Formats: sequence, structure tokens, C-alpha cells
Amino acid sequence: MALEDAKNEVDGAVTRQDLKGLAFENAFAGAPSFLRRKYTKDLAGVDVAVTGIPFDQAVTNRPGTRLGPRAIRAASSLQPFDPPYGWDGYSPLEALAIADYGDMAFDYAHTADVPARIEAHIAGILGAGTAAISLGGDHSITLPILRAHAALHGPLALIQVDAHTDTWPDDDAARIDHGTFCYTAVKEGLIDVKRSSHIGIRTVVDDNLGIHIHDAREVHEDGASAVAAAVKARAGDAPVYLSFDIDALDPAFAPGTGTPVWGGLSSAQAAILLRDLAGINLVGGDVVEVSPPFDNAEITAVAGAHVAMELLCLWGWTRR
Repeated sequence: MALEDAKNEVDGAVTRQDLKGLAFENAFAGAPSFLRRKYTKDLAGVDVAVTGIPFDQAVTNRPGTRLGPRAIRAASSLQPFDPPYGWDGYSPLEALAIADYGDMAFDYAHTADVPARIEAHIAGILGAGTAAISLGGDHSITLPILRAHAALHGPLALIQVDAHTDTWPDDDAARIDHGTFCYTAVKEGLIDVKRSSHIGIRTVVDDNLGIHIHDAREVHEDGASAVAAAVKARAGDAPVYLSFDIDALDPAFAPGTGTPVWGGLSSAQAAILLRDLAGINLVGGDVVEVSPPFDNAEITAVAGAHVAMELLCLWGWTRR
């Protein structure tokens, strides 16, 4: 198939049968599933399910990330024409059976029920023998997702790319807060702090609970590749969950987010970082905090779509 097949391809999200392969549907048309994958709730034979968690009621500043999954899907329509650059020809769209599992359903007026619903949603995917890559949503969604993964794999090595560590102390189990998920995950034993890393941090942290910090300045001065090597060595062969908060990028590269902080990573640095993490034992991941109402020219959504593609590459790289 080639670009001229655009005259015949349309709405692959609902019409395609094969879960593998590139797609040549016009980027500007058709139903916007993630990477033009088939929308399905049938996980038989599916290697990876991409799912949206459109929840943003736990934010401390600007809202709007409930619209993130939709925007990331639309932005991803530019990517399925070719294998992703920089992966030595590896093409997850051709090597893996990937499905768009759609968004998680929930009652927006019953906020307290959402974390348990997220955990059950992801546990259902994992229980089918399928990996889950999630599109947020605010960063609070990562805690119940970690619970589902830890129930299957045991304590995880967390790689969190973020401007903030999200380790604000919070011992109130009833609270749902995007700035406290990592604190709670440590307290619940979901992550192995000795194997875990924070990357891109540029906000004050009083106690990071033993998780190693590679701040944004270290990435700028030592290079993304050097940081990736250190993070890989720390994770070792442990099961890894990678959570990418889009505010890890500088606001120049990701203005569409709720808590932007200057001095962040560039898109180029993020690409090098993620590609040089190849070889980690990735079991799941997410990209969160894309807020389309504050985006310009969809550049934040484009960044989020590329991050999600890199997560697919990282998951598939060790399973070739």
C-alpha cells in the first residue's frame, strides 16, 4: 500500500479488519482513532490497547485535559504513514496488533467513584493478556492505573517525566489530586523507589521519598542520552511503568497544559530520552495533562501523540 491508497481508505477506525499495518487515509479526514487503529472492545489477539481516560477534576490550576484523548487521537493522524523515525526500521504498527479501546465511561458527577473505575478498566485490559497505554486526563489517573499494573506485576519501577514529582504529602484516602499520586503510590508499595526515576523536574521538592531526580537542568547540561542511560541502569530488569506528563516539556513546546513551568525539556530532548530508553521492560504507560483549550496550533497534542507512539515502540522493542 502507498499514499495513492488514500483515495480508497477512509474511516479505518471502523472499517479496517486487520489490527496490524500502516494506514494511508488522508490525515485531515475520517474518524480520528489513535494512529488509525480499529476501534474495538474485543481484545482477542490484541497486543496493546490504547485507551482514553478523559478525567480532569483533580487539577490545581487550569482544566481541560478531559479533552486530551480526543485531541491526541486527532493529532496522531499524521503518524501512521511510516514507521517512527529513529527505531532502526522497527514499526510497531506493523509488528504489533494494536487497537483503540476507546475512552473509559464514567459518571462525571460521581467523582469519588472514578479511581476505582479506572483501576477496574485497566485491570480488564490487562486481564485479557493485553497491554494498556493510556491517554489522559490529568495525572491523578496514574495512581489507579499503577494499582492495576502492580496487582499483576508486583512493585514497579516508575519512570516519570514531569515538571513536578507529584509527591505532595497526602494521607487522606478520600482526596483525588494530580499532585499526590506518586506519594500515595510509594506509601501503598506500588513502586520500587530504588528502581524509579523522575526526569525533567523543575519545582521544589522537600522529600522525594527515595526516588532519584534527574532535573531539567541535568538533561540540558549532561544530555538526554546520558540521563536515559542512568535511568535504564537504575530500572534494570524490573517491570517498568512510564508516565509522561506533557508539562515536562517547556511551555514553548507544550503550552496546552494545566501547570506549565519554564525551563523544561524540548521536544527534541524528549525524543532522544524516550528512544534511548529502548530495552527497558516496559509493561505499561501513559501520557497525561494535554489540555487542548490552552493549546496553540495543536502543538501540545502533536507532542502527546508522539509520546504515545514512543511508548508503543518501547513496549514492543523487547518483544520483537
